[in-house]
Amino acid sequence: MKVALYIILALASALLIFNLTKVDYSAPLTGDSTVAVISVVACLCAMLLVVILLISRKIAEKSKAAQKTKTIKTQL
Repeated sequence: MKVALYIILALASALLIFNLTKVDYSAPLTGDSTVAVISVVACLCAMLLVVILLISRKIAEKSKAAQKTKTIKTQL
């Protein structure tokens, strides 16, 4: 699952870069540039969600490890 999250993060990054090249910066909300701007925002949201998921998994792992050491200490 961890590898899949990093692959999704890489694909979102690639799509972000691609869509940033498609934006017409003189008029970003007209024509095909609107689709590119919406896609950039969607890619940023996807990247943010994946990063939040990765961080929450790390916190859960640390919490489980701390809980294990706590139960071992109480058993002694």
